[in-house]
Amino acid sequence: MPKVKTNSSAKKRFKVTASGKITHQKSFKRHILTKKSTKRKRGMRKAGVVADSNMFFVQRLLGLK
Repeated sequence: MPKVKTNSSAKKRFKVTASGKITHQKSFKRHILTKKSTKRKRGMRKAGVVADSNMFFVQRLLGLK
């Protein structure tokens, strides 16, 4: 049987934690940062967790399901 390939773009964007959660970086942090508040930019530093509704789709891209 051939091996299942992991989606290349997904493996760069998502990380699987030890507990099995999938994290991602927050969006809107690349440019045009002057109009965004410091509080908003600080919140974007933290990793986001993939929502339950998208979990199955992301797991398929990563080859976990």
